[in-house]
Amino acid sequence: MSTDAQQAAQDWTHWHEERTATVSAPYGPLSLTGTHWLSDYPEGRIPALPGQWREDGDELVLTAGVEDGLTVDGKPFTGEARLTADRGPIGESRVAHGERRLVVLSREGLWAVRDFDPDSRARKAFRAIDATPYDARWALSGTFRPYATARTVRVENADGVERGLGLGGEIAFEVDGTEHTLQVAVEHDGSLWAVFADATSGNSSYRFRFLRSAAPAEDGSVTVDLNRALLPPCAFADHFICPFPPPGNTLPIAVGAGERNRVDH
Repeated sequence: MSTDAQQAAQDWTHWHEERTATVSAPYGPLSLTGTHWLSDYPEGRIPALPGQWREDGDELVLTAGVEDGLTVDGKPFTGEARLTADRGPIGESRVAHGERRLVVLSREGLWAVRDFDPDSRARKAFRAIDATPYDARWALSGTFRPYATARTVRVENADGVERGLGLGGEIAFEVDGTEHTLQVAVEHDGSLWAVFADATSGNSSYRFRFLRSAAPAEDGSVTVDLNRALLPPCAFADHFICPFPPPGNTLPIAVGAGERNRVDH
């Protein structure tokens, strides 16, 4: 193995270890025990959560008494608080109930509260992420082809609801001499994100995966490293609303690389 290949393999091992640590962290995806949409509780009482939660325009209003045992911004809370969507790390969400973090979410004009509990059954059961060891054959040279104008497609999400998925272009790459393409979203920092499936999906790997690539160079060149195909958050907890692959993002080949499945005790 060349020095470059050895370094790439070591980098992948470090990445895999970090991924495992992130997933199994106290407020990682395994700790999500519920996503509660306020539209399902018009009276504002969510059975699984203390307090009363109601929408008010572009804010969410939380009302709680001493008996609810809530804290807001780290201090015991009673009365009324006006909240917006939490954007930072889960552990820094404004509302907490003991070790649980109650995270305010807004998606396409709808409000929800997510309940992250470090004591979740899924986190206790987790053992590892099954992933294929690094193989240089799957670190591919690709080209990013931006769309003239960004587009949005409606795709089903893991909770069965259709939502919009923004797409800014496609990446093209070759596997064994055949070109393949994946539609991608362009993140704020210029990096690329794809939701894709392949011939292993639902068999030897989870039903779909994510792929993230660094921002392309000025000439559009980009590395498509399928060794870093990711399990989506919904592979770790049923309460995430991950988008399914858009039309055209199911590869006709078996991608024998990257993360495959969650492994429990």
